[in-house]
Amino acid sequence: MKIQYYLDEIAKINTFKRYGKVHRVIGLLIESKGPEASIGDVCFIHNARENNKIYAEVVGFNEERVLLMPYTAITEIGPGCLVEATNHPLTIKVGQGLVGKVIDPLGVPLDHSPLPTGLSSYPSDQQPPNPMERPTINEPLEVGVKAIDTMLTVGKGQRVGIFAGSGVGKSTLLGMIARNSSADINVIALIGERGREVREFLEKDLGEEGLKRSIIVVATSDQPALMRIKGAYTATAISEYFRDQGLQVNLMMDSVTRVAMAQREVGLATGEPPTTKGYTPSVFAILPKLLERTGTSKNGTITAFYTVLVDGDDMNEPIADTTRGILDGHFILDRKLAEQGQFPAINVLKSVSRVMPQIVTKDDLEVIQQVRSLLSTYEENYELIQIGAYKRGTSFKVDQSILMQPKILAFLKQSVDEQLTREEAMNSLVKLIQGGA
Repeated sequence: MKIQYYLDEIAKINTFKRYGKVHRVIGLLIESKGPEASIGDVCFIHNARENNKIYAEVVGFNEERVLLMPYTAITEIGPGCLVEATNHPLTIKVGQGLVGKVIDPLGVPLDHSPLPTGLSSYPSDQQPPNPMERPTINEPLEVGVKAIDTMLTVGKGQRVGIFAGSGVGKSTLLGMIARNSSADINVIALIGERGREVREFLEKDLGEEGLKRSIIVVATSDQPALMRIKGAYTATAISEYFRDQGLQVNLMMDSVTRVAMAQREVGLATGEPPTTKGYTPSVFAILPKLLERTGTSKNGTITAFYTVLVDGDDMNEPIADTTRGILDGHFILDRKLAEQGQFPAINVLKSVSRVMPQIVTKDDLEVIQQVRSLLSTYEENYELIQIGAYKRGTSFKVDQSILMQPKILAFLKQSVDEQLTREEAMNSLVKLIQGGA
C-alpha cells in the first residue's frame, strides 16, 4: 500500500522546466516573455556572465508578459537572460535550530554560517486562521514593563501597535519586552532599519540574554522593496510555525510603516494609481492580511507588537489610522514625555489595551481606573495649576491629583535594567493609591 502511494505521488511530479526570456527592465520591474507562472511564484533569472541565479517574484502581468520584481539588485541582468519558473511561492527553512540566529528574509543567516540541520520547509505567505477557531484572549502576558503590565495589561495572543515618531524609544522598549517577557520565544523583524542600527539593537537593546531566545529577521533600508515586504512575511511565518508547535510566541516588528512604504513602491511600479498620501490600494489590502495572521489559534498564541512610525507625530496619518483600526490596542509614545526624561515615554491616557477588562481582576481594574482618573484630572487642569490660577482646597479631586501626579510618574518610570513581575508592579501601584487616599 505504501509503495503504491509513493508511486502515485511520483507520477504526479511535473519534471518539465519552464523558461522564459528577459524582454526589458523598467525601474524596479523586469518584464519577461514567459514562463508560465502565477502571482506570487518565485522565478530564477539566470545570469550567463556570472553563471548564477537571481531570485525574483511574479508581481503582475502585462499583455501576456510576466512582470517580475527581484529580491536582490538587478545590475547583472541583461536582455535575453533565461527566466526559470519554480511553480511555487517563497518557502523558508524553520525549526528550533534557528533560535539565536540573525537571518535575512530568505532565511539565510547573515553571519554566513550554514543553516542547522533538522529544519522544515514552511511557506512565507499563509492565510489568517479561521475566526471561529480562534480562542478568546483570557490570560495576561507579563512583559516586564511596569507601565504596560499595570495600566495597559496585554493578553496572550493580543496584537498591539506602538505608535511614535523617530527617536522616542521604540527600539529600547522592544528590547525590554524581548528580555523580560514571559513568552517562550521572540521573533523580531527589523524592517527598513539603517544598517548601523541592527548591531546596536542586538548588542545594546536586546543583549545576549534576549538573543538566546530570539530569532531576528533583518531587511535593511538599502534592500529592494520586495525584500522588505518579505521580511515581514518571513517573520510572521516563523511565528506561525512555533505557534503551531504549541508555544507562546512574541512577534515584534519594527516597523509596519516601512512595510507599507515598500508595498507602495511595488504598487506604483506595477501601475497602481496613488491614493491617500501616495499610498496605493494594495497597501490597504495587504495590511489586514498581514496583521490578522497573528493572534490566538487552537495550538498556541502569537502576541504581536508592531511599531508604527508617525510622520510629524501625526497619529491620524493613513497607515497609523488603518493599523489602529485593525489591532487590539495601541501604545502611544509621547515626545513631550521623552523630552522630560520619562522612560518608557508611554502616554497612558492616550493609550488603550482593548482586551484588558477581560483579563484582569475587578480589584485591579478598579485601581487602574483610579490612577487614570487622577492623571486625567491633572491633565484637564494642567494650565490652571502651572500659572498658579488654581487655589488649593477648591476641589478635593484636583488637590489629590496634584499630590499624586509626581508619585504616579515616578512609578511609571523604569530603567532599562530594572525587572519586576506583574504581581510586584501591581502591588506597588495598590500601595501607592492606598497611601495617597
